[in-house]
Formats: sequence, C-alpha cells, structure tokens
Amino acid sequence: MKIAVVSDTHLHHAEPWLDKLFDKYFASADYLLHCGDFTSFSVWQTFCQHPGFHAVLGNCDDWQLSNQLKPVETLKIKGIKIGMVHGWGNRSGVAQRAAEHFGVDFDLVCYGHTHIRNWDIVSGVQVVNPGSLYNPRDNNPPGFASLTISAEGDIDCQFIDIIP
Repeated sequence: MKIAVVSDTHLHHAEPWLDKLFDKYFASADYLLHCGDFTSFSVWQTFCQHPGFHAVLGNCDDWQLSNQLKPVETLKIKGIKIGMVHGWGNRSGVAQRAAEHFGVDFDLVCYGHTHIRNWDIVSGVQVVNPGSLYNPRDNNPPGFASLTISAEGDIDCQFIDIIP
C-alpha cells in the first residue's frame, strides 16, 4: 500500500504544475494525506480529487478551509493507526509536541509546519514530516514523502524531490 504525505503547499491558487504533480505521483497512491498549509481553497480542491484524501488545517490556511478541516485528525488505514496535525510553536520542538499529543498508541504521526523533512522515532512514536511541497527550509528541494506499508504493517519512507 502506498501513502503520499504532503505538507506546506503554500500556494495562493492551483497552478498547472500542481495538476501535473497530482497526475504523476498522487493519483496512483492508495491514500493522500496533507498536513496543512494549502494556503488557498483552490489548492485544497485540487487535492480533494483523490478518493483517499485526508487533511488537517494549517496555521496559514484560508479562512474558508477552517469550515472544511479540523486541526487534528486520526485515521486507521489497514490496521495502522495514524495521527495527523499541522504543528505549532517553535520549529525545533514540533516533532516532539506532535508525537506526545498522539502518544505511543499511534503507529505513525504525520505533521508539517517546519518545512523540514523528518523520518524519525520521537517519544516512542514513528513520525514523518514531508517537508514543503513548494518552499522547503532545509537544503532539500521541494517534495513529499512516499510511504510504503507492507502486508506485515512495516512502514518504509522515501522522500520524493519535485521541481515546481
């Protein structure tokens, strides 16, 4: 099973390259998760095309999205318990706060906010931050995380670089 995890899109409108990216990478994923900061309603609508789409509200999202999205989401996909949150506060502590918010009962916590890729175990919880789809703050190019979940429930993460 494939899960595409995206965060921090930060686009003011849906651009043609986003449609191409959707067709190339996201449409074939079993699930598409977005950890907030679409920024605009039209960008959120682009992601809504996916039948396995789930998302949370980010701190920079358009006011219209606050009627569509919650700040925290929990999912159970093929027996994997997943927590989703955008994140809050100082960048250096976001992974810790996100992991502790959900706790060790979760198999995976997806978060954003920092624009920095992360695949780690924090406070006993596997966490993933896909970085930013458009504006990373580390030395990596824009991108997202592609998770593969085996039949046994093992999770593998690969970061996919994109060029907008």
